[in-house]
Amino acid sequence: MTVACVSRKTKPGAKRKLILAEFSPYRIVALGHAISGRLARAYRDENITIPEWRVLAVIGEADRVAARDVVKRTPMDKMTVSRAVASLEQKGFVNRAPDESDRRVSMVSLSSEGRKVFDRVAALALDYEASLLSTLDPDEAAAFRLALEKLEEKARENSE
Repeated sequence: MTVACVSRKTKPGAKRKLILAEFSPYRIVALGHAISGRLARAYRDENITIPEWRVLAVIGEADRVAARDVVKRTPMDKMTVSRAVASLEQKGFVNRAPDESDRRVSMVSLSSEGRKVFDRVAALALDYEASLLSTLDPDEAAAFRLALEKLEEKARENSE
């Protein structure tokens, strides 16, 4: 199988064999997996799963959010978000209440214990991100963030 890929070793547009270790989508997923695995220890210490953390993070950013909006802000399906919200509610980390303007909409917010968990894990996550990015000089870090934005935008365009 040959694909048109660009790496440091080939010129743009050149045909080459697919080499997984040089295939950018694979490398991005592998990096994400390694990072998630490292952070998963912090989640386990707080008795939460990765989906539960993602829900906490979205709620923590907004203070109060419609459960359906959590789905829009994370790469998780409706059922996964629903289960995570229910589990977090059972653990006492989130509160759920109907929206005052639309009783059909369920709003979720962090409980005081949920806020403490969010703050502890967020601090660890930010420290870990800083540690990773410290490998790059400031210009490289800025270029990396810009490249991520461009790749995310292109991936969204391609999925529509």
